[in-house]
Amino acid sequence: MACSKEELEMRECGILAPYAQLCCVSRGRLHAEPPPCWRTEYQRDRDRVIHSRAFRRLEFKTQVFLSGKGDHLRTRLTHTIEVAAMARSLARALRLNEDLAETIALAHDMGHAPFGHRGEAVLDKLMRRHGGFEHNRQSLRIVEELEHKYPGFNGLNLTWEVREGLIKHQTSYDHPAHRAGFKAKSPSLEAQIANLADELIYSSHDLDDGLEAGLLCEKHLTRHVPIFARALETVRREHGVLPTEVGRYFVIRCIIDSQVRDVVQTSEAAIVASGVGSADDVRRQPKPLIRYSPARRRLNNQLNKYLHKNLYSNPVVAGPNKRAGEMLEDLFRHFMAHPSRIGESARKRAPSEGWPRAICDYLAGMTDRFAIQEHERLIAPGNAASRQP
Repeated sequence: MACSKEELEMRECGILAPYAQLCCVSRGRLHAEPPPCWRTEYQRDRDRVIHSRAFRRLEFKTQVFLSGKGDHLRTRLTHTIEVAAMARSLARALRLNEDLAETIALAHDMGHAPFGHRGEAVLDKLMRRHGGFEHNRQSLRIVEELEHKYPGFNGLNLTWEVREGLIKHQTSYDHPAHRAGFKAKSPSLEAQIANLADELIYSSHDLDDGLEAGLLCEKHLTRHVPIFARALETVRREHGVLPTEVGRYFVIRCIIDSQVRDVVQTSEAAIVASGVGSADDVRRQPKPLIRYSPARRRLNNQLNKYLHKNLYSNPVVAGPNKRAGEMLEDLFRHFMAHPSRIGESARKRAPSEGWPRAICDYLAGMTDRFAIQEHERLIAPGNAASRQP
């Protein structure tokens, strides 16, 4: 016999911790809909995210290296899938709602501009007098307004708990603004897991991509990054000197495993010490309960500083990203001068949103390659090399 939504919710009640966010007590959706038959509400949200256009476009958006620069380098989509897998693992270990954590993780970067953090910074600068740009807010804007798939409402009509996780997505890179309707001091533990999974994955896998691209050196890392040196020592003690690809994979795996153990143990202790007994108790906490230990946080900060200096600021990465950002700025100014040339759906929003926001939405939704093609077509026809990143 098919497993019903009610049975799935009963399973949650029987398995999950009392402070987990249960689907049966969700605050619901902005627009009422008939409930799903064989999925929970969070499982329905996950499927809506995966089937959205904004999610598919992540395949051709920059993580660190511009999209298309290497077949084995991560894109914003592969990064997102890895974050979602990590979020499920952490939620399962702590007896939290895996479906909610996964859904927030899958949606957390849907609002990211092309060309990675450089593209986000450019749009924020251009929109300074018009409300700014932040990819957390843009992710929420996409799921509430910009996706058009249903006849009765704009957006994806996701549950309040998923939208809470998007607007409160916070890492060392991401500092979300406040938003009406989401005033709790802390989000759910599932949202906190999505935050930390993002940070854990990008630092470890940016390190992996830097090594893959030959921009980072194992010997230099061993001297300057303790977390890498410890992992390398562990791998060699257990397996000897491995071939390059296998050795690099196992070192990254060792770093991630040690991170996960630290997060689970530290977070479990923090949850117990806090005395929370419900998801709303969690929201009243003054700071997140899903966290690294202080010692591990110091090690991670050392790694992140090293990556900023030796990878993100490396001319091979920073040069193309800078030129790509300039292309995005060219496109913004071009569309402000010729607004009729932006996409039809963006043009329709302009009377209510204003041209700057409509153009910003249009640019933020572009993939790297489409932005490059549009720059060549509209601004540098016949001169593809003018600002090629």
